[in-house]
Amino acid sequence: MKNRRQAFAFACAISVGTLAIVFGAFAQSKPHVAIPVVAADPKDVSSPEAAVLADYESISGGVGVPRNWGRDNSLMDPKGRFVAVETDPKTGAITAKSISEQEFADRSDASSVKGGFTEHELAHVTHKYGNVATVLSSYEGKLLSTGKVVARGVNIYQLYFDGKRWWILSIVWEEERPDNPIPAELLPKK
Repeated sequence: MKNRRQAFAFACAISVGTLAIVFGAFAQSKPHVAIPVVAADPKDVSSPEAAVLADYESISGGVGVPRNWGRDNSLMDPKGRFVAVETDPKTGAITAKSISEQEFADRSDASSVKGGFTEHELAHVTHKYGNVATVLSSYEGKLLSTGKVVARGVNIYQLYFDGKRWWILSIVWEEERPDNPIPAELLPKK
């Protein structure tokens, strides 16, 4: 009995060691962005609209300009989520991909900095009830390296007020498509 336990413990140790090596190598090959912990600027969290504007500013910048992930993180609830809703153009299958602030920074930082990605609001509508708010914010994303618009769509921000400041709880977005245009109320007024 003792020998079987020892054999089992040894097999488990080898399996755990192998997994650690495999996942360790995977983690090393994935870019990781160090997000500094900074206090929120009171202006950035004074209203739902201010938090949305600060989010756009934080993730935008010129070619080679680092993104302000510390500022962006200061806007987010610690359990906040970024959710991309996508429709497969061939099958019509709809998927929602939910990631954390850290995952979002890790996945987008290198290409955003290299291409000079900027995103700005076209228009917004805010709905508030007590200490919660939803901001529907249409956006346009552009690469400054090419001058081309690479994305348009609608971000849906869910926020809450804790008695002192506004927190972004989630950002859910879907890109514009020919069969899913930005609604008229979220287009710039002429």
